[in-house]
Amino acid sequence: MICFFDSELERLLADDVPFGDLTTDQLGLAGAAGRMDFSARGAMVPALVEAAARLLELAGAKVALSARSGDALAAGAPILSAQGPAPALLRGWKVAQTLIEIWSGVASATRDIVEEARAASPDICVAGTRKNTPGTKKFAAAAVESGGAVMHRLGLSETILVFPEHLAFLPGASLEEIATKLRRQSPEKKLAIEVKSHDQALAAARARFHLIQAEKFSPAEIARLAGALRGLHGRPLLAAAGGVKRDNARAYAEAGADILVTSAPYSAAPKDVAVSFVVDCQASTPRL
Repeated sequence: MICFFDSELERLLADDVPFGDLTTDQLGLAGAAGRMDFSARGAMVPALVEAAARLLELAGAKVALSARSGDALAAGAPILSAQGPAPALLRGWKVAQTLIEIWSGVASATRDIVEEARAASPDICVAGTRKNTPGTKKFAAAAVESGGAVMHRLGLSETILVFPEHLAFLPGASLEEIATKLRRQSPEKKLAIEVKSHDQALAAARARFHLIQAEKFSPAEIARLAGALRGLHGRPLLAAAGGVKRDNARAYAEAGADILVTSAPYSAAPKDVAVSFVVDCQASTPRL
């Protein structure tokens, strides 16, 4: 599980409450207390639950979890309860709620793709791209993980993936020459390449790239390529990328892809989290 530093969560609180909670302060709620309950309005795969809980603790509440990131929740299922002073609950309320809602949408959409793909190929890998909103990569990675997938690559520093845009700067160089250079310079790294055509994929396989990422191939084209690669010695892994989503994940898995690379979950609608408050009648109440 991806963990968040307190400083990261405190920045979220500071963004929403930079100079105190004016409404709560002006209403004189400092002595009031209560409980705040989060629950799922509809079926969902929650994400960032633990981070939201810690954020509420940093705001000054005590939190009890009823669900974990990655669980399959039915409508009405409890997620967490936070208890404490009213200013603490009101300070952390919307930030924690929104954190769970947005990233549970991503996790739920990821789970849908994973389940569709694995219905056809139980061992297939679903990978989320790095094409998430800049500045949210850690949250996106946590949500993708909660949905049962992995991150394709977390950034340019992590893996070697040759794009056609790289090749444009190397006119005349063969894929064999490029792969040989990369193996010599980074012998501990796997080599991946994105291809646009069947013939280019076969050339990359002959050059002994470890992974061939077929960009915007149809399921039928993936099936043809998978068949051609099957007989090769040291067959590279085959990833289908570009336009992979819930509606076609099963077809790509049936076609023989080893990996499905997708950005689709990042555009999923947030899931709705219901929040209810229970006032502690034994605590002091403000006078208006």
